[in-house]
Amino acid sequence: METIYSVLGKFDFKGDLISCKEFGSGHINKTYIAKYSDGGTERRYVVQKVNGNVFKNIDELMENVFAVTSYLRDVIAQSGGDQDRETLHYIKTTDGRQYYRGQGNACYRAYIFVENSISYDRADTPELFAASGVAFGKFQRMLGGFDSRRLHVTIPNFHNTIWRYENEFLPSLKLDVKDRAQKCADEIEYINSCKDEMSRLEELVGAGDIPLRVTHNDTKLNNVLFDRDTNECLCVIDLDTVMPGTALFDFADAIRFGASTAAEDEADLSKVSLDLGYFEAYTKGFLSEAGGTLNDCEKANLPFAAWLITLELGMRFLTDYLTGDEYFKTAYPEHNLVRAKNQLALAKDMQSKMEEMDNIIRNS
Repeated sequence: METIYSVLGKFDFKGDLISCKEFGSGHINKTYIAKYSDGGTERRYVVQKVNGNVFKNIDELMENVFAVTSYLRDVIAQSGGDQDRETLHYIKTTDGRQYYRGQGNACYRAYIFVENSISYDRADTPELFAASGVAFGKFQRMLGGFDSRRLHVTIPNFHNTIWRYENEFLPSLKLDVKDRAQKCADEIEYINSCKDEMSRLEELVGAGDIPLRVTHNDTKLNNVLFDRDTNECLCVIDLDTVMPGTALFDFADAIRFGASTAAEDEADLSKVSLDLGYFEAYTKGFLSEAGGTLNDCEKANLPFAAWLITLELGMRFLTDYLTGDEYFKTAYPEHNLVRAKNQLALAKDMQSKMEEMDNIIRNS
């Protein structure tokens, strides 16, 4: 039977193995920290067993990851930065492959551990949220010269809102297999009322007004590493969903998650709103790095994108509720309905604050 120790021998690590322990509490991939001694220098590597049930095409995923991180390392080297702290440094196998395919079709990959770093699950202050904006803005700036056409589209139509409406939401509503539509008539009416706005960004991309860029697609705070001593942002991690897209959705999803006054499954909708202070903090941080990379059309549509992605997720939660909770994990029978109501309430609040959001963008 293959063990993690036999897997370690498949990678081009430097030194002699000291220890290997399971690390973190990720829900998708199993992660280990392997410690090596190399001529008196201690080195640590992260080794991950990739969940093949979630990531169906590991070849395309890893090609994207290596292409982006290799480009970032070159950019960082040219600026005199630290390549091993300002982006992830993936390690190839001893036979030069980007990952190791083991027994039972298990796939493993490895990268250098970012020393003296820390991550956070929640932004308890606007300043911390702003720092994450700096990190994702820097990610966009450094990849501004990267041709996104080199990347595989690993999740087709991921943020194509009108496609999700026409191909997922409407069919689920028509079938209503669990007879649940009657419980969410108001939410259905609101989503339908937004139909004409759902294709706006797709149309701007199609017209060439908004360019396709490298997008992260999971811009949560805990995907940023900070220096443990200075608390300055170091790098963006978890690049499994990197692919071509619009930078607006990376900005927007960070706002949806981090600038809301409540968790996305808070049932008391009176607690759900957009915190404009947090919106402004993140915006200023993000544009301080990415402002020179984005064009005027992109900047002008950032507030709209925040609304659209919030609407989109609310619609996805409601779609899953109507189809019997097949996609998102739920803790109780009405969990997806609560999530949908929550996100749609947040979207409505964003609409009411669109003018203030626009002003913040113009003044940032």
